[in-house]
Amino acid sequence: MDLRSELLKSIWYGFTALDLEKSGKVSKSQLKVLSHNLCTVLCIPHDPIALEEHFRDDDDGPVSSQGYMPYLNKFILDKVGEGSFNKEDVDELCWTLTAKKNYQPDRGSNNVLPERDAFRLWCLFNFLSEDKYPLVMVADEVEYLLKKICMVMSIEFNCLELEDFLTQDRVQNNGVSVWVFLEMMNSGKITKGIDKSVISMAIEEVYREIVGDVLKEGYLWKKGHLRRNWKERWFTLRPSNLSYYTGEDRRDCQGNIMLDGNCCVEVLPDRDGKRCMFCLKTLSKTYEMSASDTKQRQEWTTAIQTAIRLNVDGKKSLHKDLKLKRREQREQREKRRQSKEEELQRLRALQEEREQKLGELELLKEAQKQAQALLEQDELRRRQQHEQLQQALQVQLREAEEARVSMQAEMALKEEEAERQRKRILELEEMQRRLEEALQQEIKARLDEEAFRYAQAGLLAEEEEKMKALMTLQEEQEDYIVKTEREKRELKQEMETKSRALEEAQRQLEEVRANRHRVDQDVVAAQRKLRQASTNVKHWNVQMNRLMRPIGPGEKRPSIGVSFPAFQIPAQRDPGLRVRGRPGSEDEDEESKENVNNSSEDNVEKRHSQASNGEMDIP
Repeated sequence: MDLRSELLKSIWYGFTALDLEKSGKVSKSQLKVLSHNLCTVLCIPHDPIALEEHFRDDDDGPVSSQGYMPYLNKFILDKVGEGSFNKEDVDELCWTLTAKKNYQPDRGSNNVLPERDAFRLWCLFNFLSEDKYPLVMVADEVEYLLKKICMVMSIEFNCLELEDFLTQDRVQNNGVSVWVFLEMMNSGKITKGIDKSVISMAIEEVYREIVGDVLKEGYLWKKGHLRRNWKERWFTLRPSNLSYYTGEDRRDCQGNIMLDGNCCVEVLPDRDGKRCMFCLKTLSKTYEMSASDTKQRQEWTTAIQTAIRLNVDGKKSLHKDLKLKRREQREQREKRRQSKEEELQRLRALQEEREQKLGELELLKEAQKQAQALLEQDELRRRQQHEQLQQALQVQLREAEEARVSMQAEMALKEEEAERQRKRILELEEMQRRLEEALQQEIKARLDEEAFRYAQAGLLAEEEEKMKALMTLQEEQEDYIVKTEREKRELKQEMETKSRALEEAQRQLEEVRANRHRVDQDVVAAQRKLRQASTNVKHWNVQMNRLMRPIGPGEKRPSIGVSFPAFQIPAQRDPGLRVRGRPGSEDEDEESKENVNNSSEDNVEKRHSQASNGEMDIP
């Protein structure tokens, strides 16, 4: 909304106040007075001759608003320069003209607002009203304005009172007029129980914020540029500048800081005994200020940043921008509402079309009934023909019955054949299951054969170790023979002992070989059984029994001499080797264990006897 539109709203009230007959026409003399007063408050020269020239063809009668508008635009508003006049003076002039005629409150009521507050509300109404004449304010803007006033007074806004007021007959569908709005404010429904001074202060603050474009006001401590001392000033922030005064009455202006895109605000750390500091940087100076608390500093820095952003965006008023956004939102809601109404109309048209189709359906049902009667007649005629045909078809039915009986017999044969086939399939499935079991057993037998092979390899390795030990013992014996040539006689007994130990080791080696031979035979028997299991897969019924633990040789025996321990073959026991158990195997195991124990006990006794005879150990 530009300056011309704002001025036209106020002038419209002044013009309608002069139209006493409400015919849309005002006499020329009244227009002269109005034009002169407008030129005075707008600080432009008044030219009465131009007014006479403009209306020279209508000297006798009054002139219409349409006739006055070209003059107003050309000779008054076109000459107005922004910032060359005080708009509040224009508003006061137009308010004075229109209030005498239209604003007549009940002076005896305690809720009537003072004249100054009514004027402020009138200005706020003009700012928030729609750009259509006669001027009205929509319900959303009324609610917005009342919420702002209640928020300043720190009270909760009562929406029910506003809704009750908006449902009255005097309220137009498209909005509320300013006189109805002032009547609602004078009724005290919104401000019930609140002191008039608080209401006046709230209205003044909202007026300065919305109409006066004041983003924020309040006291701040400011650091001087020359004396560098701190002084408390009253600051007023607008989108274009930040002014500061000696007091909140704003009479003595101490400075004016112009804001543009080159300005920025920064938060400063506490110093010089001041806290909550921030600074405003311009191209020429840096202004340091201190707020009362952190919240106030945050509010001031945010407000200054908002003013800088508006200045950069080329916007002169924050609330004008917000008003346009709210208007766009209302227009979008209106479009959505209209689209819903169109959708409802379309649904109603579909409903009417459906009802029409239902009527057509009733006609079709009636026609269907008539067709049904005709069909019944045809059915009677066909029934008679059917009876005639039935008699002719009975013979064919008898023949068909005979054919059915023969077909049933054939079907019984087919079913018996199918039953046999099903049994055969079940047998094949059972055979397949058994084959799979036999296959699993064959795999297990192969694994057992592999285990036997591993056991055989272990026995071969053990035999090789025994051979190595025997060769070592033989080498030691030869060494001792060469070294003890001089002492043959004294060591003859000892040599005999060595010979007996050698014979015992050879005997144990023979036993190991015999054990390996038996294990080879067990492996051959297992392979033969594996082949037999693979050949007789269909008749596999035998389960694998627990394999016999392989027989190990006896424990180590002590040597006859004290210094030369007897050579002994360690016990061989392969846990991986398993053969089928035979009767009497456990007895043989126990026998072998007893033999080994007896031999070890004999060796121990011999060693003790030799030690007691005092035979000397030869190193």
